[in-house]
Amino acid sequence: MTILITGAAGFIGMHCSLRLLARGERVIGIDNLNDYYSVSLKRDRIAHIEKAAGGYRFLLCDFADDAALDAALAGLEFDRIIHLGAQAGVRYSIENPRAYARSNLLGHLNLLELARHRGIEHLVYASSSSVYGSNDSLPFRVEDRVDHPVSLYAATKKADELMSETYAHLYRLPQTGLRFFTVYGPWGRPDMALWLFTDAILKGRPIQVFNGGEMRRDFTYIDDIVSGVIAALDHAPADDGAEKAGGSRSPHALYNIGNHRSEELTALIATIEAACGREAIREMKPMQPGDVRETFADISAIQRDLGYHPTTSIAEGVPRFVDWFRAYHGI
Repeated sequence: MTILITGAAGFIGMHCSLRLLARGERVIGIDNLNDYYSVSLKRDRIAHIEKAAGGYRFLLCDFADDAALDAALAGLEFDRIIHLGAQAGVRYSIENPRAYARSNLLGHLNLLELARHRGIEHLVYASSSSVYGSNDSLPFRVEDRVDHPVSLYAATKKADELMSETYAHLYRLPQTGLRFFTVYGPWGRPDMALWLFTDAILKGRPIQVFNGGEMRRDFTYIDDIVSGVIAALDHAPADDGAEKAGGSRSPHALYNIGNHRSEELTALIATIEAACGREAIREMKPMQPGDVRETFADISAIQRDLGYHPTTSIAEGVPRFVDWFRAYHGI
């Protein structure tokens, strides 16, 4: 089987590629290698995949450009799609809103059209826990209303879910949307707290602690996330009229994919300090626009339907990241 993965040079895209290749699948990866964060890190991820296994093909392509996407994939066949590519980041969406409209809205539409015209067996796509906005009912359930996003990034992800529901209804295109909660681990993103804190602590710089540290996140280790993505890929929702997770009666399911633990930011910092062997210098900052105080995933639906069971705590996962970070940077 051949799987197309968008955002292939991204954090989750890289690890999904490695898992699929390890089980003998063929993978076509596409990414535009934009400079939202280090392009060299993205290139290193691609190189790591190519060294790890055969059966991988990488294409430099901007999937928000429909003509470029069609040209890049002309003559190539694939059975399923994992659509992870997007413009990420809550705070950056306030500064660069058009980048989100182009990548997350037009780009998602292009993948839907591609899947429809190619007769793809199953499209698995990345949504986000950000769609829950300032919802104060915890843990967040896929049945909750998500009509009040607090960032443009969140609004684009909610829009993606609505577009996917439309294509599942009109064209019976099987789809699964995954609302990712804070993902971390080796090869992670430089704009995420774990990377920023680790880098600052090891170099003796202050870390910025928002809202007095009174923030909680459902931190989810990358290996657990990949297990959930692959389980979703292997189980397309049936076109049987039954209600799916998230409420659709079309072949479209929505799942939270998290760790089902809401950890205090101060606990994360303490774990990083222990792994780094030194204390952080804290610089207290107010709450940032677009942020939420707490995320906490109810994962009962994905456990029930796909057998998803995360196993990695931050006490295990954070030291693995710090070890990788030191090795990658030669610290």
